[in-house]
Amino acid sequence: MYIKKIKLCDYRNYKEAELELDEKVNILYGDNAQGKTNILESIYLCGTTKSHRGSKDRDIIRIGCDESHIKMYVKKEGLEHYIDMHLKKNKAKGIAINGIPIKKSSELMGFINIIFFSPEDLNIIKNGPSERRRFMDMELCQLNGIYLDNLSRYNKILNQRNHLLKQIKSNKELMDTLSVWDEQLVKYGAEIIKARSDFIYRIKDIAGDIHKKLTGGREELLVTYEPDTDIESFAEKMKKNIERDIYHQYTHCGPHRDDLKFIANGMDIRTYGSQGQKRTAALSLKLSEIEIVKNKSGDIPVLLLDDVLSELDRKRQNYILECIKDVQTIVTCTGLEEFVNYRMSVNKIYKVENGNIIDENRSEVKYEH
Repeated sequence: MYIKKIKLCDYRNYKEAELELDEKVNILYGDNAQGKTNILESIYLCGTTKSHRGSKDRDIIRIGCDESHIKMYVKKEGLEHYIDMHLKKNKAKGIAINGIPIKKSSELMGFINIIFFSPEDLNIIKNGPSERRRFMDMELCQLNGIYLDNLSRYNKILNQRNHLLKQIKSNKELMDTLSVWDEQLVKYGAEIIKARSDFIYRIKDIAGDIHKKLTGGREELLVTYEPDTDIESFAEKMKKNIERDIYHQYTHCGPHRDDLKFIANGMDIRTYGSQGQKRTAALSLKLSEIEIVKNKSGDIPVLLLDDVLSELDRKRQNYILECIKDVQTIVTCTGLEEFVNYRMSVNKIYKVENGNIIDENRSEVKYEH
């Protein structure tokens, strides 16, 4: 599976753009703030329905426009397919696969698997639990469409419950309605806990092996899931926390407070690890996604590397380059020197300059700023 072409209309700083991609290594280079990351974002968005930045649809649409379009052509199992995505300022996005509209975003999940790797991902361990939950959610939503549906429902119910808690503080008569939301929160939360537990169980050995190779055998990494509550205790903890929740107007129990633990040679590196240890563990975690997708779907994912190589030392750079040999990879960088120096095989090169895509492969690329 690989992406053949991406077409953009009124997306971020692009009025129109069309980019042909090779099934192996593609380079987008240019100065910062020219639009390179926007291209990667559009690919990830079209494959997952979500921006890796967490951006709302209205913020992605080109300034002065009311809507935006992405069209992505994919080669899968010998057949060509295409995904249409229509972003609107004040309405839900429209999605079609091969011209047939889909009703739920979850219907797109698994159609194409995309792994996005940015410098911010190197801070998964440093930045706190929300980053680590986001890592689990981004991958699980692609691997399991049901998970995406459960997560969406859970977050919606959580927001409604928190809103109700604020109302109860001034109107105690609303207390009777709280149990309805609690039952729903436990129902969908239990599914999230189970999926996350299974995911980390599968990923921990792969991440551990990668980490061992990256550290030359000096460190053993253990990744463990730390749920805020187990499934059996969830409902009871919700009841015990009611007075506390009402006082703080916030739900204190549930998978929205989950975390991951990283132990290297017996030490919790979230708290005590060096900057280098945290980066290496985060890199191990991200690279393990490639194997997870292969094992789960039997397919090879598309890898998006957003200026990551410049953040790593030579040893870790070389390891990434070794990992992507059989993976369609789209890389952004400020210059081509690093690829020349590493004698990396590059199949297509594009320069991105002020929202224009300049083809350096002697093949026509349409663009307009």
